[in-house]
Amino acid sequence: MGYLARNYPTFPKQLPSGGDILDGDPPDSVGAAHYAPWVSTRTNAKAHKEGTRYMKAEERWQARFRAPRMTLPAWARQAPSRSVYRSNASGAWEIYAWDRATGGTRQVTARSQGTAHGLIDPTGRWIWWFADESGDEHGVWMRQRYGGGPDESVAPDIPPGHPMGIALSASGAAAVGVAQPGIFQIYLVRPGEPSELLYEHTEAASVADISLDGSLIAISHSEHGDARHPSLRVVRPGGQVVGELHCGDGRGVIGLRFAPAVGDRRLLVLHERRGRREPLVWDPVSDEQREIWLRDAGEINADWYDDGRAVLITSDNRGRTTLSRYDLGGGKIIPIETPRGVIEAAAARPDGTVEFAWSSAAHPPVMKSSNGHIVLNTAGPTSPRSVPVEDLDVDGPGGRVHALVSRPSTGTSPHPAIFLLHGGPHAHDADAFSPEVSAWVECGFVVVRVNYRGSTGYGVAWRDALQGEVGHIELADVMAVRDAVVARGLVDPDRLVLAGSSWGGFLTLLGLGTQPKAWAAGIAAVPITDHRTAYEDEAERLRAYHRVLLGGPPDELPDLYASCSPSAYIDQIEAPVLILAGENDPRCPIRQIDDYVARLADIGHAHEIYRYEAGHGTLVVAERIAQMSVQLDFVRRHLGLDG
Repeated sequence: MGYLARNYPTFPKQLPSGGDILDGDPPDSVGAAHYAPWVSTRTNAKAHKEGTRYMKAEERWQARFRAPRMTLPAWARQAPSRSVYRSNASGAWEIYAWDRATGGTRQVTARSQGTAHGLIDPTGRWIWWFADESGDEHGVWMRQRYGGGPDESVAPDIPPGHPMGIALSASGAAAVGVAQPGIFQIYLVRPGEPSELLYEHTEAASVADISLDGSLIAISHSEHGDARHPSLRVVRPGGQVVGELHCGDGRGVIGLRFAPAVGDRRLLVLHERRGRREPLVWDPVSDEQREIWLRDAGEINADWYDDGRAVLITSDNRGRTTLSRYDLGGGKIIPIETPRGVIEAAAARPDGTVEFAWSSAAHPPVMKSSNGHIVLNTAGPTSPRSVPVEDLDVDGPGGRVHALVSRPSTGTSPHPAIFLLHGGPHAHDADAFSPEVSAWVECGFVVVRVNYRGSTGYGVAWRDALQGEVGHIELADVMAVRDAVVARGLVDPDRLVLAGSSWGGFLTLLGLGTQPKAWAAGIAAVPITDHRTAYEDEAERLRAYHRVLLGGPPDELPDLYASCSPSAYIDQIEAPVLILAGENDPRCPIRQIDDYVARLADIGHAHEIYRYEAGHGTLVVAERIAQMSVQLDFVRRHLGLDG
């Protein structure tokens, strides 16, 4: 459980009357809702009625966090009745096994901070997962027999490190990627035998896939120095190079999966030869290539149908997803009917049906099949629904900016509002169910989410527009959307909160310092506060990414690293700040956050910090509720919403 520390030499607004404000450590049980942001202790009739309404709102948003969720079950290629999935039904995200033939399920892992990565081997005999300590993403791969039994380390001769991909073959061999300080390595692992080093380099590299028979291994690498636009290499056991794919400067090629049959050498790939992502079927031995041209592609992903004769195409465009089947024989594209919203994952079953994990902003996630059936329901109460999302397009300094707006179902405009900035930065907000968004809406806020330059889903040019002056580019787009919703009278310009996690947390702190008059409060979760210090402490794969985004390492570009860091503008911040930080975070390390908080204290700026014993976020449901409660309470007090 985390703990909250506050530093308020002066309060910009009077604290609200009524309600409990806790200092120091939180209670042992979050279920008691000691951080309850909307529970009033006033005794007059009107206040009691309002308190009851707010308590119901709190119960609803917490119910959305507590409702069990799961990922789309993945099955063994040669034993399709054996599946695995991740679920938070136990209170933390863990790995589960599901036997489709019998309907039986069992929990495979049970770790204090949850388990982030797991998969099943093609034969269905083994379940693999990554075991790290305290959520720091530094550890080793373990496995357990599908039916249960003792855990075993799969490669005890490989030192613990940060995972850089894994792929399993039907032969028992696995390709395992690991990042150590200053080096990226790819190993061929045969449990019980010495591991074989296939590849190593100082630039970022990861496992893309291994063929079903284990004879070919696809490696994503950036030997050319551009981790954002990787190249692809296929090698044999022993490291002999079979084939190479490179799209040129500023164009990436991403290996997806080998064909689903023993002896089939074809590899499904995404390329950017025409300035957008499109599928390609490649035989690395003969170098035969077949491009799949798609109209209005959006952000593309692809996977094989089980017979290898067709490809399942997933397209994310403007925050929503469509599915289609591409037949390799005739080149025909057949749309697959799905509800309007977002598909987090999709896969074709051996019988040709497609299973997919779907949700929308208003509808909680479900696991559906193209035949109309529900794939699997998790045990426990279902989540309350939420409000639908609205699209907003605004002219920004770099082109048209797309934003998603969620409005409360009660109250009148102008509302208080929170701008939730996504992480990544190469990610995007979408019309998907979000307990966090729903919590803010439930408590009377308009939620605005901006797919700023750097976001995916709007083409390669929009994604790659983020380079050099990072932070300032995205915030220019955010400000354009802010001005638009204020001008329309939807939100109150004096009650606007800027918030985000990871890269969104970085943008929040930078925005509070460079746009101080625009925001009434700020919430930064696991942020970057200083790029140089973060670079010194972060995981090796993040250093490679940093070099691409800013154009080089900090020793070569000290002024740029400084000008893009929130720490350079800390004296200009006017709004109170809440920072949430994981003690073991390898992505936005704690030292640079501690330095930033110490400077806030030195200048006497109103701030709070909530620290928790995990890494870059948490997989524990109770901890997520605690963090959401702290955020709501912080905003309630500083926007004067309970007085």
